[in-house]
Amino acid sequence: MQPTQTMDGILAALAEQVDELDGLVCDLDEAGFALPSRCPDWSISDVLVHLAQTNEMTVASAEGRFTEEAAAFGNRVGTAPPGVNVDDLAGLAVATDRGRSGKEVYDRWWASSTAKAAALGACEAGTRLPWVAGDLAAITLAITRLAETWIHTGDVAAGLGGELTPAADRLRPIARLAWRTLPYAFTRAGKAMSGPVALRLTAPDGTTWEFDSDEPAATIISGPALDFCLVAARRLAPSETALVATGSDGAAVLDLVRTFA
Repeated sequence: MQPTQTMDGILAALAEQVDELDGLVCDLDEAGFALPSRCPDWSISDVLVHLAQTNEMTVASAEGRFTEEAAAFGNRVGTAPPGVNVDDLAGLAVATDRGRSGKEVYDRWWASSTAKAAALGACEAGTRLPWVAGDLAAITLAITRLAETWIHTGDVAAGLGGELTPAADRLRPIARLAWRTLPYAFTRAGKAMSGPVALRLTAPDGTTWEFDSDEPAATIISGPALDFCLVAARRLAPSETALVATGSDGAAVLDLVRTFA
């Protein structure tokens, strides 16, 4: 049986993740903020801008202001070229807020992180909140924020020449999010799943995490939980991992899985 996820537990994991990122950036000087991150064409400062922007969007969603915030976002970015995706829009948004000092960017990110925690903490876990991919339960939106903050903490760490030790209590909900959104990922790609997918992942502490539906699995993905989360984060190619995919949709799952926001 899979452990029950609670809003308090997810928010605690999110707070730990924010603290880990803060430990990397709080003492940076301007040269440090300007270092390139693991994100192509983004500095460490750019990563914090992006997180601040999406944190602010989260606050607006939780407070019933999402439509207005999305409209303001569109006005800042301007008319997007045809065929752009969410990642392209994120790049355009970051470009509009470049040019501020690292200290200003840091202060904005920290304030937005604090406001996000308070706004989500005021929501019941099952409250439906609007987001980019449609309405989400508040707890699911909190998990997407955990996933994105974890991903970008790794991006910053890589830019600073370091490597993070994965925390199991933060990785597990990220892995589960990627697993649960597989049907959406397939639909978004115009593909049909041939049946349920099961995960057999080895946690950082050596234990096994199993994610199953009530029906027999048509596809099974096994291997390190960290590898699976990095593939879902688009930070590691499946061929560079120890993941093993068996069943009819194995290759497609590893190609399409993502921590959708």
